[in-house]
Amino acid sequence: MKPKNSIAILICYMGELPWYSDFFFLTCNHNLDVDVYLICDQQKQHELPAKVKIVYRSLSEIRDAAEEKLVFKVNLNYPYKLCDFKPAYGLIFKDLIIEYDFWGYSDIDVIYGKIRDFIDEDLLGRFDIISVRPEYLTGFFALFRNDSSINSLFLNSPDWQYVFQQYAYCGFDECAELCFELIDGKELSRLPTKICSMTHVIHQQAHELVIKTHFDLFVVEFTPGNLLYHQGKLIYDSKYEVLLYHLNWFKTHEKLEIPNWEIIPNSFHINEYNFTRLESQQQN
Repeated sequence: MKPKNSIAILICYMGELPWYSDFFFLTCNHNLDVDVYLICDQQKQHELPAKVKIVYRSLSEIRDAAEEKLVFKVNLNYPYKLCDFKPAYGLIFKDLIIEYDFWGYSDIDVIYGKIRDFIDEDLLGRFDIISVRPEYLTGFFALFRNDSSINSLFLNSPDWQYVFQQYAYCGFDECAELCFELIDGKELSRLPTKICSMTHVIHQQAHELVIKTHFDLFVVEFTPGNLLYHQGKLIYDSKYEVLLYHLNWFKTHEKLEIPNWEIIPNSFHINEYNFTRLESQQQN
């Protein structure tokens, strides 16, 4: 029996896991009140935290599951295209989330802080969908109430079949690739798009009072540096606790220094292009 407002996070990753996955798994270990399902096609070499559950499925098996649940032929022939299918994970992976009150998706290029410090009982009690940026539904982390109407919300887009049949990534999970325009303060309704994305769908459904949503700035992205991970908490600029740091630009920084640590400590600094130990750890 799961506790009230239980959360399952779904992550699909095909191929060999990247170097930063070890940091990701460490931060999962400090979120024992959230279950993480890693859906992958390759064996993880190191021991994983108890709350990270491995589900071995190939890309073709995921495609078959999508077609079975959607009763529709889809184009899913390379891993990155999975991003367009994230809004449908509640149906595709229905068997994994059946016991949970909320499900979400996440990317693996993130460093979690204390998720429940932000996604608390009050928030889960009042809202159906939670995004960690205020401007659009975030594809690297979002939560959904495990309800049949919410899990099938993507069907309200007139373009869902078009998206799922396209070879190219369409930005369906977020905002039709308009992230930077929205961050710059432009209005989604005034921006031309090729598709009606999940952000469009959710804004419309919330406007019509069909669902309740919470869009908030819980994250740090790009390469700001000045982050401290300390025993489960993630602190930015020595004063702001954040839910996660998205390594989207960090992992490709031209000066990136990949740490060669045999054991990852429970506390470390995240600078503009590297990780460093705390001063008290320097002799270790």
